[in-house]
Amino acid sequence: MDVPWGEETVQVTNIVRQLPQEPTTEQLNNVLTAARNNTGIHLPEPAWTAIAHATLHPDALALQLRSTPNNPTGVLMPENVEGATLRSAVTRVLMSELFPGIQPRTGMSVTEVPDPQVQGLAHEGEPSAIVEYRYEHFDHFRQHVWQTINATLSINTYAESILTRSVTRNLIVHPVSITFEDGTAPIEVLVVRDGITRLASTWSVLAGHGEEPSTVATLATDALLGNISAASARESGPDLRKQLIQSRVAWRANLREEFDEEIKGEVPGPRAAQIFQSYAVPAQIAVGIEGHAGRLLSPEDLFDDAIRSVLASIHVEFKQWDAAAQNVEVITRALKRVIQIGDPRWSTSDLQDVYGLAVGRIPVSDLPEVFVSSTGRPPGTALWRAVYLVSALTKPDLLEALKDQAKAIKGGKRMSVKTFAGLLGPMIDLPWRSRKSLVTKQARNAWTNGGVLAGAVTGDWDPVPTDDFTTLVEPALRGNVDARCTLAVAGGVALIADKLLTRNVGSSLDAPKEKGGVPFRADTSVIVEGLSRQDNELGLWTLAMAANTFRADDLPLNSVVKQSLTGKDASESVEKPYAYFQVDLAAQDKIARTADGVPVLLYEWDVVAASHPDRVKKPVAPVQHPAPDAPSPSAREDGSFTDQGGTPEQERKLPEGESPEAALPVFGGLPAPREGTAPLLPSQRAAEHRKSLRLHVLGARDSMDRLLALEPEVGEHTPLAPLSLLDELHKLLLSIQTDAENLRRRTSADDLDEDPYDVEDEEDASAGD
Repeated sequence: MDVPWGEETVQVTNIVRQLPQEPTTEQLNNVLTAARNNTGIHLPEPAWTAIAHATLHPDALALQLRSTPNNPTGVLMPENVEGATLRSAVTRVLMSELFPGIQPRTGMSVTEVPDPQVQGLAHEGEPSAIVEYRYEHFDHFRQHVWQTINATLSINTYAESILTRSVTRNLIVHPVSITFEDGTAPIEVLVVRDGITRLASTWSVLAGHGEEPSTVATLATDALLGNISAASARESGPDLRKQLIQSRVAWRANLREEFDEEIKGEVPGPRAAQIFQSYAVPAQIAVGIEGHAGRLLSPEDLFDDAIRSVLASIHVEFKQWDAAAQNVEVITRALKRVIQIGDPRWSTSDLQDVYGLAVGRIPVSDLPEVFVSSTGRPPGTALWRAVYLVSALTKPDLLEALKDQAKAIKGGKRMSVKTFAGLLGPMIDLPWRSRKSLVTKQARNAWTNGGVLAGAVTGDWDPVPTDDFTTLVEPALRGNVDARCTLAVAGGVALIADKLLTRNVGSSLDAPKEKGGVPFRADTSVIVEGLSRQDNELGLWTLAMAANTFRADDLPLNSVVKQSLTGKDASESVEKPYAYFQVDLAAQDKIARTADGVPVLLYEWDVVAASHPDRVKKPVAPVQHPAPDAPSPSAREDGSFTDQGGTPEQERKLPEGESPEAALPVFGGLPAPREGTAPLLPSQRAAEHRKSLRLHVLGARDSMDRLLALEPEVGEHTPLAPLSLLDELHKLLLSIQTDAENLRRRTSADDLDEDPYDVEDEEDASAGD
């Protein structure tokens, strides 16, 4: 049949006139019986229940699981990876029983909803083919599913191909135990680890052509999780698992009724094709794992590492992840392997804490409780998290062990300190990558250029906790290595994160300092090393002031102006910005000021110059800038502000706790029709439509401002607006612009013509004279 899909027509040939039926109770019991009798497979019964409910061919699945004397693990498909053998069942499964899982590539993405904590599970000391996803609450689970599908479709979709011939390549699937920190009862589901784009695209087929990713994500989330709220999920207790299964069964029953109606006619409706092609997908379900002798990893970690190994091989040979995703994958797996070695040179429990901090399992706020030393407790801030991670992961012996494991995972023979620094970058920026997404690329490039791994930093040192980094300058000048390295890492991370220290290139030498110019080229790590030299007082103060200034929730004026964020001038923001200032060693507060007492902004040129003053041949005079917190004409002391145009009607006060984005004006819709029996004159209707046109154009401007204001928060995992929507808006705007221009020209031409009535009056007057 030919199915319309947008402006195209897609030919579909593989549709039958009946959807598969739900598995019967007897078939489900056959699967569970075969699973219980298979001594080589260790999965909890709720996981087998989730697998049995998802399969379209339960009898075939039971046959694969059936043990024989020659095949104690059945006829499952074996797959050898490093340290283990995976065993999988190949079958077709219901699309509405599959949840999107997490992938290593999402570990480096800027996301609004954090990934769950992942923990491996074991059975009586033996590895088990299941992991635990730990969410904060049921809404966290729902939001994460929605985010994953929305983000995936915003990047890519195979919807047209799937509508033509359905999904043809197996999805890699395995069971997961979903647990919640708020006490909600756990549930077992099947998650997709490879093929998430195919899964999301299948939902897009079901939703129909032209539906936005957000709409598709909402459809999928509602189908998978029903209308259950976090409160009702918590109150349901153990019945939650059954409620979710019944909800999905009822949803499919409605879908089957819709299909039956569409398929009745001689020529089936196009909706029948959408439903049939998205109803089921082929899957390779990992159900068993066997560890090899001499493996490094513990039973709890073996399965997750094996699955990640499979994914890594696919995305290196078939479709590579970007460099940051690969770096996150390599460093976290390398650290986990080093932990399992059990080397007596370091404490395994301490390394587990480092791993938990690195992957986000231990929140930043817990830092003072986890990392306690004789020098005190560190503040619970994102910057101190970076300091302790760098300090722990660059201890000489541990650094070499991590490099060896990373080389084994990457398959290389050499790994320099600069390459190792590149692995750390996407892990260090985890707490602030969302708020600083506009400069994340430059920051990660700086890490691949050596980051903060100066010579002393890769030696033996311990962080010195403090609430004021400037207190470390004096001991650093006296030669205290711990103080010097703490300043090097804290200040270096701050400067890199806010684009004041980058991987400078040749073109930077010719650029003005306000445009990212530098006095000379050098690796990032070389600049940090120069700044942290014992005899470089200017450099040490620059690092200390930068570390004190750093904020994880915003970007400074030095790195990017508000114009590029929201389309408005910086003076319109009611939020107090922050900025880095140049250092003046002669000033009491060490802040350089102009003759008028205005603090001078710091630029990368100043940072590079302070690292090696002797290499600066042509000093550039500092540019005078007003202090960033000076009141602007549009900002008022009472907290009110004026929108663009400055008209009193648009002047409003920002409610307490409300963001500037939420306070932007909202314009009304079309005017209500007038009451009365007398029809409006065309001129009167034109006046109403002119008012409506102006209000809607202003409303469009308002919506665009709100959209741009959300850019730093949305994150890089999904574009601010899909390209298809922008293309459509562009066409509409061009059409409106063309019509407005044509009206303007006609009106302008009419104004230039002489009024005929005025000419006749002049003639009459002449005749009268």
